[in-house]
Amino acid sequence: MKVIASAGREDIAMVYIGESPDGNLVECVESLQPPLPRNKKWVLLVSTMYGCPVGCKMCDAGGYYQGKPSKDDILDQIDFLVQQRYPDRIIPCEQWKIQFARMGEPALNSAVLSVLEELPLRYHAPGLMPSLSTIAPRGAERFFERLIEIKSAQYNQGNFQFQFSIHTTDENLRAELIPVRKWSFAEMAAYGERFYSPSDRKITLNFALSQNMPVDPVVLKNHFDPERFLIKITPLNPTYRALENQLSSYIDPNRQADDDPLIQSLRHAGYQVIVSIGEQEENQIGSNCGQYIKRHLSAEHPIPDGYTYSVHDCSPV
Repeated sequence: MKVIASAGREDIAMVYIGESPDGNLVECVESLQPPLPRNKKWVLLVSTMYGCPVGCKMCDAGGYYQGKPSKDDILDQIDFLVQQRYPDRIIPCEQWKIQFARMGEPALNSAVLSVLEELPLRYHAPGLMPSLSTIAPRGAERFFERLIEIKSAQYNQGNFQFQFSIHTTDENLRAELIPVRKWSFAEMAAYGERFYSPSDRKITLNFALSQNMPVDPVVLKNHFDPERFLIKITPLNPTYRALENQLSSYIDPNRQADDDPLIQSLRHAGYQVIVSIGEQEENQIGSNCGQYIKRHLSAEHPIPDGYTYSVHDCSPV
């Protein structure tokens, strides 16, 4: 991978635009979680597709799709980020999270499975924790079956984070937000029951929550056991797609959310609820979930709340 551009701050997050040998563009990110230093927690986000065919209404990465990176193409992103900090491939971080979540739906690329098998052999990293977030696309059943096998064999002591991206409990609105064929809640729950073992982290049900997108505890309890599933609610990050589709965040990142009636109702239903609000500077960098630097560079009219950092040309002279 040849890095051609970057944006960000070393002490918060850096986004890199890379070019594959075939000329396809990809983005990857490294970030910290202040005030934690890098040796406590280091997070990488890598792309599993060149663009994305899904087209979620809040995500800027869905504007085009040019195919699937190979195992080596995905590992190249990780290698690039690692070699800048730990060229000997010894990563001394207490938690080294690799999120397959920058660009693309990971369950639609079987190369992700090969990467997951390779990671423990490629790096000396006691804190390694892959994180895979999926919309559960229909047709990816073989991927998910193999994922259970790999997780059980190589990441079976709570060292794997698995997440379903749901965004609302209203099935009709969910179909609008994520306009592809996907598993029902019943199918997701049944898979989660098979995926989960007592030594695992709970499976996350993620809601990048927009205004007027209901989250009904009764619907969730009908399918998802609080002993195996937890709820994560995040702000809707500023993206061009969200603005175009008139979506606004339910969570105000500048306001304490613990006393919110929705959060309280979910906790009353027995769920562990995480309200995940990251560094707001990441919105300006363009490193948060749903953001995509290439989309910003092609925009005629920049949005006001994100992507304010300059993109630096890294191409060799």
